[in-house]
Amino acid sequence: MLQHSIRKRFLVQLLFASAFLIILFSSALYIYIEKSIYDEKYQELLQYAKNISNNKSLFQNNEALLNENIISLDVEIVQLRNNNDTISTYEITKQRHTEYILLYPFNLKEHSYLKVSKDITQTKIVLGKILHYIFIINIVGFLFVIIYAVALSKMLVAPVKQLSNKLSNMNENIISPIKVEQLPKEFEPLGITINHLISRIQNFVKYQKELFIGTAHELKTPLAVIKLKNQVTLMKKRSPEEYIEALKVTNKTVDEMNVIVSNILKIGRQEGAQLDKPIEIDVIEVLKQKADDFKLLAEHEEKILEIDFKPNGFMATLQVSLLNQIIQNFLQNALKFTPKGKKVRIQSSQDEVGLLIEVIDEGCGIDESMDFFAPFKRQGDKSGVGLGLFLAKSAADALGAKISLKNREDGVSGTIASLQINSKLSCILPRLS
Repeated sequence: MLQHSIRKRFLVQLLFASAFLIILFSSALYIYIEKSIYDEKYQELLQYAKNISNNKSLFQNNEALLNENIISLDVEIVQLRNNNDTISTYEITKQRHTEYILLYPFNLKEHSYLKVSKDITQTKIVLGKILHYIFIINIVGFLFVIIYAVALSKMLVAPVKQLSNKLSNMNENIISPIKVEQLPKEFEPLGITINHLISRIQNFVKYQKELFIGTAHELKTPLAVIKLKNQVTLMKKRSPEEYIEALKVTNKTVDEMNVIVSNILKIGRQEGAQLDKPIEIDVIEVLKQKADDFKLLAEHEEKILEIDFKPNGFMATLQVSLLNQIIQNFLQNALKFTPKGKKVRIQSSQDEVGLLIEVIDEGCGIDESMDFFAPFKRQGDKSGVGLGLFLAKSAADALGAKISLKNREDGVSGTIASLQINSKLSCILPRLS
């Protein structure tokens, strides 16, 4: 199977198009020059014929042309059977000499015509030279077109080669984003898309090892507890109550392991959800539904959930399950770390990037030096495996969105979890009046 080259195809098409245009232009130019010269000769012979027919001087009002043109001019009266008043012209070539002949009606009753002929051998030679020069100019011009086409194709293919070389030299250990600002404007969307994929690969490589190590560590500890408890229990005969207590501890440890396994299964399901076909949704409506669900939970925990969504609508094409997962994790963490009687606020606003979604709590804040998006990272003594934010980060990467976690800076203790949706893949609904 033949391999197609963009550059070769471009060169062939450009050369064919250039050759066609050069031939077309040159032909039109030569035809125009030839027609102009013949028109001039025609008008000259016609004027001679009119002057003779009207008994005027052959070179009326321009006697200076007499000596110059009389040598190559021949005038005679001929009899023709065709009796019409039309003027006709033709040319005859004999022994490398060409004559241009005009037949002008002189006396139609006697079927006589003025036959005015002029030697145009030199004119034909000049036209031949013009055609020769045009041919040479075409060859030189076509050579310049070839040079220009090669240089232009090289310039146009350079960004593609740059991207190709950049990607071909990458592996999981040596990978860096493409400098989009150095690419032509037409390649910027491609560069942005590739950088997004590179970012996802970097995060995958970075966190996947931590996930495997963390999973092994998190499962190893409860297994060790179960084994040790069973060994202690089997060392001597015990009462039924002691056996029941040992089984309860074992079941509790198994439940903890089940939580870890369930979260790991969520990671697998999320990977599948990332392959779901994106659909167009109103993000604000999704936020309202999710906020309504958690408002009841907040009231049950004696906490306050405030809602402030702007604009009225924001359409985006994305996977709804991934968006729900991120917002749900934000709200769960906010309510978990916010004391009773305190507030959690979920809000959205439009900025220069797109739609900014924020969940602001009044909890204890975070240690910003920690990477909470890494697997099994958690703070405080609250229950949890530490995979929630890891899943949220993975979902945000799949959506092409940005996620962040930081402390509040308004003098109130608490955390701000934010999700930035890019407006390039979305649009804002008109505000309701």
